[in-house]
Amino acid sequence: MPIETQHIQLAASIVVRQVLANGRNLNQVLDESLRNKAVWMPAQRAALQDLSYGTLRYYGQLQAILDMLLHKPLSDERVRFLLLVAMYQLQYGKSAQHAVVDHAVRAAQALSPRVGGLVNAILRNFLRNQAVLVEQSRQRAEEKYSYPQWWIDELNAQYGERSAAILEAGNQRPPMTLRVNQRRNTTADYLVQLAQQDLSARACEPDALQLDKPVSMDRLPGFFDGLVSVQDAGAQYAARLLDVHDGMRVLDACAAPGGKTAHILERAAAEMVAVDKDAKRLQLVAENLQRLELTAQLVVGDAAEPDVWWDGKSFQRILADVPCSASGVVRRHPDIKWLRRSPDIAGFATQQLNILRALWRLLAQDGKLLYATCSVFHQENEQVVAAFLAQQPDARRLPITLPDDIEGQLLPNDQHDGFFYALLQKIA
Repeated sequence: MPIETQHIQLAASIVVRQVLANGRNLNQVLDESLRNKAVWMPAQRAALQDLSYGTLRYYGQLQAILDMLLHKPLSDERVRFLLLVAMYQLQYGKSAQHAVVDHAVRAAQALSPRVGGLVNAILRNFLRNQAVLVEQSRQRAEEKYSYPQWWIDELNAQYGERSAAILEAGNQRPPMTLRVNQRRNTTADYLVQLAQQDLSARACEPDALQLDKPVSMDRLPGFFDGLVSVQDAGAQYAARLLDVHDGMRVLDACAAPGGKTAHILERAAAEMVAVDKDAKRLQLVAENLQRLELTAQLVVGDAAEPDVWWDGKSFQRILADVPCSASGVVRRHPDIKWLRRSPDIAGFATQQLNILRALWRLLAQDGKLLYATCSVFHQENEQVVAAFLAQQPDARRLPITLPDDIEGQLLPNDQHDGFFYALLQKIA
């Protein structure tokens, strides 16, 4: 039996509710919802993902508008989340407005026969007064940008006038960017192969390809043969900055899901050790390497406790891609901005400094360690590196070159997500 639009709306409202009311990870909840592959067709899966991601992306604005439309709080939270999903469709979707409303009413009636009329009235009132309501919702920063106020304040303090662009970039749909396996092909040649499949793309730094429109993996020429991988352009700087040469012993700490591990091996024939404390996520590294016909030693272990897993042999290169707030990739994970709390940032910074200290003694003399995060908060980036350098007399920071570089910080824009990089060398 096909899944109708109202069922997709209802499923999306459950996903959003699980994230916002129960503090659950968006991807995990979506995976659970989509587990029955016999029911969900590809187009329906895409629709559920769009409604879930979009509603969370603009939750601050949508909730503010809904509050204006309600005379009193809703007694049933399920109805509130259904209304938010429908309002996202009406404000940002391409479906016919009358169809969105009709399906939302049917979905509401599936929850309770008595609320169909209420949902109909609220949504039609929204449509009648949409322009005014949207304008009123932009009076406060939290509603204008759809971020928690603490997040906005933090970016304002750090970046001043640039903070608005960072916030707006985080609400855009992320680009689909490719990394060509240089062992098997060249970026220029793969661009031709894409064109032969009527897929348009353009080159972007460092040597990535950005598709004009996202497509499924099976449409990418040679994807399953290891010719290409999906990886943000900003993330592709890691392998280049680490400067690995053939024969070097390299450690990728916190390696899962393995994009950077594979990229390093595509650039050099290195002796790679990939470590991650999550055995299930480490399996993703194995799958990526198998598809690309690359080899690494995979180790389940905590980067902050190398004595448990380290064999005592030093590394010439270490990638410390540490756990972080993920504030630079929020457009790919819109649940993050609603699940994170301000005190979390200090907690990440403490963990990051501990990992740096632990990994430093694994680094060979004159070796290089690349500290990396997908965060835009100074507390996790520049301040962690400064604290480490103040404590470690045998460490020096090397200059690196990035586009629009702010002390190693890439800010999210239409070409890449937000990342931070600091290259450290062990000196005598």
